Amino acid sequence: MESKIEKQKRVALVGAGPGREDLITIAGLSEIQQADVILYDALVNLKLLTYAKNKALLIYVGKRSGKHSMTQTEINTVLLEYALTQNHVVRLKGGDPFVFGRASEEIEYLESFGISVEIIPGVSSAISVPANQGIPLTKRGVSTSFWVMTATTKEGQFSNDLILAAKSSATMVILMGVRKIHQIAELVRDYRSGLTPIALIQNGTLPEESCITATLNSTENAFEAIDETQPGIIVIGDVVADHTSFYDEEIQRVLYSYL
Repeated sequence: MESKIEKQKRVALVGAGPGREDLITIAGLSEIQQADVILYDALVNLKLLTYAKNKALLIYVGKRSGKHSMTQTEINTVLLEYALTQNHVVRLKGGDPFVFGRASEEIEYLESFGISVEIIPGVSSAISVPANQGIPLTKRGVSTSFWVMTATTKEGQFSNDLILAAKSSATMVILMGVRKIHQIAELVRDYRSGLTPIALIQNGTLPEESCITATLNSTENAFEAIDETQPGIIVIGDVVADHTSFYDEEIQRVLYSYL
C-alpha cells in the first residue's frame, strides 16, 4: 500500500501564460484542477486559482519589484516539504517557467532529493505580449531574428547580451527593464539610430494593458509618466513601427516639441 501511495505523488511545474486566464494551456489548467497544493508567483492571474479544488492549499511565493514574500531558498524548502507530504503539488509560474523563471533551480533542488518534476510549458510573455499588440518580432525584409534578454544581471549591472543585441539588427525583447528604460534607450542609441522605434507594454494581455511607442530619441518625454511598479516588456526594433499608434504618437510628439 505504501508503494502505491508513493507512486501517486507528483510535482508539476506549470507555466501560467502571459496574464490573461484563457491563455494558459489545456494541460496547465488540468494540473491546477487536480492539485492538492499550488505554490504561485506574483505574475500569475489569480482567476486561475478559482479552478483549483475547494480544499486545495494556495500558497503565494511571489517576488516582485524587490519585494519578496520568500527567498528562493525558502521557496525551494517549502516546495520540498509539500512534495514529500502531498499527493499532487503544482508550482505555478507566470509566462513560461524556463524564461527567467528560475525553474531549473527548483527542479534541481527537488531532484537532489529524488523527486521528479513534470514540466508543463507556458505561453511566454516575451512573444505573446508583443503579438497581442500587433508587433511581430520577425518580419520579412525588416527583422530576421530576435533576442530575449533580461535588463540586468543578478549583480544589478546591464547584461553584456544587451550590448551585443544592440550591435545587431535583431529585434530586442527586454524583460524586467521598466525601471531602467531610459538608461536602456541611451545604451542602445550608442549602436543604433535614434529613430529606431521602441515600445513599452505593461500588464500585457490583461484588461489594464497599455502600450506606449516612441523612438530612442523621444523616450524621455514618451515614458516620463509610466508606472515603474507595473510589470512591462520593452521591444526595440523597426518591427515596432507596425503598431497602429506608432506614427500617430510620433507625429504628435514632434508637433508638440515645436509649440
